[in-house]
Amino acid sequence: MLRLAFFVPFAAVLAAAPLAMPAAAQQSTPAPQLDLEQKTLLRCSAVFAIVAYDQQHGDANALAYPPLAERGREYFVQATATLMEALQLDHDQVQALFATEVTQLQQANAAASDKKRYLASLMQPCQLSLEASGL
Repeated sequence: MLRLAFFVPFAAVLAAAPLAMPAAAQQSTPAPQLDLEQKTLLRCSAVFAIVAYDQQHGDANALAYPPLAERGREYFVQATATLMEALQLDHDQVQALFATEVTQLQQANAAASDKKRYLASLMQPCQLSLEASGL
């Protein structure tokens, strides 16, 4: 199992990713075709990062869920390793996928009329994925 060399809170890593990526990595590169399992890993890693960040900052909607700082980070680490291996991507490429997913989720949340319901719609399948992972 691949472990990331840093233990910075994973939400902060994802949140900063678009700014931290080299200009070459930000240029439009065709996104890889993801199967359902890969899409779930990507989506749920991003959801867990956002929720863990919001939990850390006292957001009431996020605090309604079990703490995700540790289990969510481990899910993220395993998802990164799985995506890198399955798609033959390097760390920066996978990080770009995560950053894009986080941005899309944050934009959808901003547009949602019922943020609690929107979060629940994301968390329900992701909690199942987290439980199935055995973490």
